[in-house]
Amino acid sequence: MLLAIDVGNTNTVFAIFDKHKKLAEWRCSTLEERTADEYFVWLKSLMELENHKTSFIKAVILSSVVPQVGFNLRIFSDRYFNSRPLVVGKADCNLPIRVRVDEGTNVGADRLVNTVAAFEKYGGNIIIIDFGTATTFDVVGKEGAYLGGAIAPGVKTSVKALHETAAALPYVDVSTPESVIGKNTKDCIQSGVFWGYIGLIEGLISKIRKERAIKMETVATGGLAPLFGRETDIFDHIDLDLTMHGMRVIYEYNQN
Repeated sequence: MLLAIDVGNTNTVFAIFDKHKKLAEWRCSTLEERTADEYFVWLKSLMELENHKTSFIKAVILSSVVPQVGFNLRIFSDRYFNSRPLVVGKADCNLPIRVRVDEGTNVGADRLVNTVAAFEKYGGNIIIIDFGTATTFDVVGKEGAYLGGAIAPGVKTSVKALHETAAALPYVDVSTPESVIGKNTKDCIQSGVFWGYIGLIEGLISKIRKERAIKMETVATGGLAPLFGRETDIFDHIDLDLTMHGMRVIYEYNQN
């Protein structure tokens, strides 16, 4: 079995694959202080609940945007699976795509993985919108090359910042408001955040399409993608499994 680990700024996701089939997936909070031993105890318990054995894991692939967590997970892989993990973004991890950005630019591993997955599943000329700690817009060319994109503050990041910097404003959950015009502070914030992000999403996608001057499809991923997808028709695809699919594709590409 293959163990794929995706470390984001907020959550870390573990998934196990048997060839092309994803068997299970679990997530935990991303914490720099969590040790290799703690990861193993946590993962072993969850795997056993679903009748999977850690001894069946023979390979590990890792994508991380948090260096210290990535370091601890490399120790975890070496110690408990006797496997040197394939790390996305490192020189020994080959990608089936080209990266066409300014020289010296470090593209996040998560954005590269999503590009590989989107091209493999949907073809080129596509825009990927990933709702995470940041909301990222990644542009994939006709032949699958990563061409760059845009980064905006994540939805929940913005709500948290608003609450922390404005003493009189409460923290609110991100949800679809009943009305655009709020009648109380909570509803006003929810409306501003939700419809403001709809405007941001539609506006940036329109600008990218205009600049590229060609037909470009869109694929949205991340936990909030379905919520926003219900109120805009600008997404051609919503794919919550995009990142893990990309990691499996990259692993198989390196084996070949």
